[in-house]
Amino acid sequence: MTDILALTQENLFDQHICCSLSDKDNQNGVILKKHWLSCRMEEGLVFKKLDVRGKVFIEYIPAEFAWVPIEAPNYLFINCFWVAGRYKGQGNGARLLNECMEDAIEKQKHGIVAISSARKKPYLSDKSFFLKNGFEVCDTAPPYFELLVKRFETQAPEPKFKANAKKARIDQTNGLVVIYTDQCPFTDYYANQELDEIEKEFRIPVTRIKITSREEAQNAPSPFTTYTAYWNGEFLTHEILNRKKLEALIKKGLG
Repeated sequence: MTDILALTQENLFDQHICCSLSDKDNQNGVILKKHWLSCRMEEGLVFKKLDVRGKVFIEYIPAEFAWVPIEAPNYLFINCFWVAGRYKGQGNGARLLNECMEDAIEKQKHGIVAISSARKKPYLSDKSFFLKNGFEVCDTAPPYFELLVKRFETQAPEPKFKANAKKARIDQTNGLVVIYTDQCPFTDYYANQELDEIEKEFRIPVTRIKITSREEAQNAPSPFTTYTAYWNGEFLTHEILNRKKLEALIKKGLG
């Protein structure tokens, strides 16, 4: 059985972080992500992956330090969880989730929370997997986000989204606005070079807002702080935009 490797501040910059293995466009994003991880590790973030060159890992942190607008005191928050390609269907997801659960029990946490969606969406962990492993929906936020929890104590407080996470809109109402962080190695390229091309090709005003602190993230207008796009002030998508995706959204009437 392949070992599970824990990344630390000591080995982080010598290891790949699974999501972006060979994409040259995102190499600066990989560096930014690793620096983000290193800082979060000081706050208790754990990154574990199968010791292979592939997308199979889990990343979790004490919920009080999570860069998402939730209230979940004494819970662990799964920040990112990905099992892809030939590593699916082999129990690897269950192994990684079990690592998180054992850690939560050892640290005497109330349980574990994660953000998913009512229907399966890119960049969000599959809700059905969590439900099969004892999670349940404890809160929702528009248009489709769901907060899932696995409680170890029946009397533990129920986690919830903060009120600001349920706005699904922002005050700026002109054109395309993208709010993003360094939590994902893909956001740097797509929030900069790709948005430059979108602005030129579609001749629309584009505004970028980069979240650079936990406080800003916890006060964000959407549960998904890694990357969220708004059109004329209204929530558009949490999926990273390129020109092809935007063109498809325009044909659908921009949401």
